[in-house]
Amino acid sequence: MKTHIVITSIFPPTEAIEKFSALEDFQLTVVGDKKTPEGWNYPNVNYLSIADQENSGFSLAKILPYNHYCRKMIGYLHAIKNKANRIIDTDDDNIPYDSWHFPDLEASQDHLNENLGFINIYQLFTEQKIWPRGLPLKLITTKYSLEEAVNEKKSNVGVWQGLADEDPDVDAIYRLTSDEPCYFNKRKPVVLSKGTLCPYNSQNTMYRQELFSLLYLPTYVTFRFTDILRGLVAQPIMWLYGYHLGFTEATVIQKRNPHDYLKDFMSEVPMFEYTETVIELVKSAISSDRSINENLRLAYQSLLNNGIVEQRELDTLDAWINDVENFKLK
Repeated sequence: MKTHIVITSIFPPTEAIEKFSALEDFQLTVVGDKKTPEGWNYPNVNYLSIADQENSGFSLAKILPYNHYCRKMIGYLHAIKNKANRIIDTDDDNIPYDSWHFPDLEASQDHLNENLGFINIYQLFTEQKIWPRGLPLKLITTKYSLEEAVNEKKSNVGVWQGLADEDPDVDAIYRLTSDEPCYFNKRKPVVLSKGTLCPYNSQNTMYRQELFSLLYLPTYVTFRFTDILRGLVAQPIMWLYGYHLGFTEATVIQKRNPHDYLKDFMSEVPMFEYTETVIELVKSAISSDRSINENLRLAYQSLLNNGIVEQRELDTLDAWINDVENFKLK
């Protein structure tokens, strides 16, 4: 069993792909799309072309839209089918440092106290005024005293989020009003206890095998909301089974692909509107006597009932769950 790294790309091989492909004991999969250059190829990379995806046997591959970030999920399913023990989710503009790694899932770590609600994790890693994409807007100027809420104890991490230097994951409001680069301070990893939340993304993120179902990327929400919504849904579900979200210091440097910040802002509007509501809806829909897949379905059904996602999101989710269940067993 190997740890699989999954990237989707519409560009020729980048420096990030070069670096990740050279890592030993990891399998790098790159998922192509119709905009990906024809004949894409790179040593030590498993490239999934559109034809490969269509012939994969995954029911999800038949219904996902083309030229869409969520085709990345075919790479996750490929990793699951090939018995991955961990899946690392990253992008083709996140260049790993030589020291790139993720901490142990079960070890003694710094923990933030329970029930702090939404916090700005960046404040533990920098003095710069900056916040992660997805943090409720009413909190972006809040100064937390997070160091005072940290205690060391045994962790059971379900998802590790590594930070990114230079051009970290922030919203368009930050980029339109400041856009200062950020190089985070070095510090020990920190784990969020139950009831303490922070948005996380798909840029330098590791999932443990037990939680692979939670990799589902909502397909019919806006591009800048999809991975944030995934993480909002995942955190209350993880708590039911004793798993937690952890953050590490920056282990990649992001050389960000070109973006239109105003378009990013428009894509983020539903995220600004629904972040806090999503948490309350998910918490009220799930229960510890159900499986992770059942709770994932119930969470999205609640989001549908409240107008946050569309019916076709549930159809796509059902195909995902079906594929995960089928290929986990093979």
